[in-house]
Amino acid sequence: MVLDLRGLNPAPVTPFTPDGDVDYAAIQRLGSWLGSIEGVKSLVVLGHAGEGTFLTETEQLDVIRAFRDSVEDRLPIIAGITKEGNRTAALEAKDAADAGAKGALVYPSHGWLRFGFQPGAPQTRYRAIWEESGLEEILFQYPDNTKASYDLDTQLEIAGQEGVNHTKNGVRNMRRWYTEIPALRAAYPELQVLSCHDEYLLPTMFDVDGLLVGYGNIAPELLVDLIEAGKARDYPAAHAIHERLLPVTKAVYHRGSHMEGTVALKWGLVNRGILDHATVREPLLPLPAGADAEIAAAFSSADLGSVVVPA
Repeated sequence: MVLDLRGLNPAPVTPFTPDGDVDYAAIQRLGSWLGSIEGVKSLVVLGHAGEGTFLTETEQLDVIRAFRDSVEDRLPIIAGITKEGNRTAALEAKDAADAGAKGALVYPSHGWLRFGFQPGAPQTRYRAIWEESGLEEILFQYPDNTKASYDLDTQLEIAGQEGVNHTKNGVRNMRRWYTEIPALRAAYPELQVLSCHDEYLLPTMFDVDGLLVGYGNIAPELLVDLIEAGKARDYPAAHAIHERLLPVTKAVYHRGSHMEGTVALKWGLVNRGILDHATVREPLLPLPAGADAEIAAAFSSADLGSVVVPA
C-alpha cells in the first residue's frame, strides 16, 4: 500500500526540557494534537524543523517511537534520513523502520551542498535505502541556490525507482517549478507532489497534492484549508488564508536565516499552548530580544490562539 500523503504533513519540532534533554511529555502533547486534526496525513520527524541532526542516534530512534505513540500508530511516521554515505544512510533507515517509521524523507548527502554530485549518484542513494529498509521514500528537491538541487533528469530517474512514490519540492525557483512539476506529473501521474515552500506557499498551492512543512506545527487548521482551496482552484479563498497567515509567515519565516524559523516555530507553539518555552540545541541560538513578543503579536493578528490538547 502506497502511503497517502495528499494533505498536510507537518514536520514537528523536537521539544526539549530547559536542561536540553528531549521532552517526551511535550512530544506527546504536540503529536496527539497534530494527529487529531482532520486532513493531517503523517508526521515527518527528524528533519530541519525537528533538529534531527542535533540528536544522538539513540534519541533519534526514541523520538520516532514517541511520535508514533503520540498518534497511537494511526498516522504514519516518516523519518528524515541524513547520513552522508549510502551504507550509513541505509542502516539509518533500517533502524528507523525498526523503531516504527513507515517512510523516509531522503536528504541529499550533505557534501553535495558545497561540491555538487556526480551524475547518477543520487539514484544509488535512494536505491540503497529502499533495498535495506523497505521504507517508502520521498524524493527531496533542495533549493535551486544549492549544489544539491537535482536537475530534471535526475528527479525523473529517482521518481521512477521502486519505493519512490512522493516528492517534497523546495526548489524556490518558480521558473524551474513551472517546468519541472508538470514534467514529473506527465511521467508519473501517481507521484504525490508536496510543496515545502513555507515562506511563500500561495504560488505553489495549485500544483500540489499536499504540503510537507514545518509550518504545519503552528497553523495546521488553516493549512488544511489552504490545501483544499488549492485543490478546488479557489484562488480568492486561498488568498484570504494567505493574507490571514501573512503576519505569522513574516514573523516565523521571513527572518535572517531559514534556520531561525525552527526557533520561531517553538515560540509559535508556546503561543498555541503546546510548549512552555522555546529551548533549542546549539548551534541554533535564541532569537533576539523582543522576538517572542513580535511572534505573539503575529499569532494574535492571525487569530491563532491556544488549543486544547486531546487527553
